[in-house]
Amino acid sequence: MTSFLKGKTALVTGSTSGIGLGMARSLAAEGANIIFNGFGDTNEIAQLQHATAREFGVQTAYHNADMAKSPEIEALFAFAADRFGGIDILVNNAGIQHVANVEDFPVEKWDSIIAINLTSAFHTSRLALPYMRKKNWGRIINLASAHGLVGSAGKSAYVAAKHGLVGLTKVTALETAQTGVTCNAICPGFVLTPLVQKQVDTRALKEGLTNEEAKKALLADKQPSGEFVTPEELGALAVFLCTDAAKQVRGVAWNMDGGWVAQ
Repeated sequence: MTSFLKGKTALVTGSTSGIGLGMARSLAAEGANIIFNGFGDTNEIAQLQHATAREFGVQTAYHNADMAKSPEIEALFAFAADRFGGIDILVNNAGIQHVANVEDFPVEKWDSIIAINLTSAFHTSRLALPYMRKKNWGRIINLASAHGLVGSAGKSAYVAAKHGLVGLTKVTALETAQTGVTCNAICPGFVLTPLVQKQVDTRALKEGLTNEEAKKALLADKQPSGEFVTPEELGALAVFLCTDAAKQVRGVAWNMDGGWVAQ
């Protein structure tokens, strides 16, 4: 730990579990104050806040904004401004998934996925940028996906949203290119999050496999390394993107995917 982010505040959406929690912990380890966001048991989230603050010596807060609703996102930013003055590091991680063919895809599921996986990042970015521009320093990190670079059958909304998020990343990077603000996307392959575990469980049930066999089968389809990417690995990449060494890394869609899109 170098504490090079001491005094800075990071908002990580969808950070009460999975990739988002890994991102939050990695940034806290470098001294950043953390605003958690996401759903879950109130007591467990409070314990998570206190544990993070105690372990890393940072300040933590929590806001339960529904990232599908722009008024709640605005309330989250008002909370951040009141509590910490503003947000220096924005990690747009919140996401949901649904699998169905285009002609069978429920319209309400499409709308929800686009709202949470893509539109929320527009709202958070537009609200974060004035403060970042004023300080002439900021980092926006969008959690896209390998599906922001390639497609998969049955995932039309998710793929469309993640491709859109990569596009939003590039535009934001161009608009801030001559400032101290950078915007990049991280594109993970399979990470064993609750979303992916659901796919594993479904496959195990459908094909009569054990959970471990289903995991191996899922990875074999897409991820040549045969290993899941971990939240800690993704967190380390997020930390790098916050360093001065990455100040000319702008508009990149950086895949960490065990070789998925190299095929």
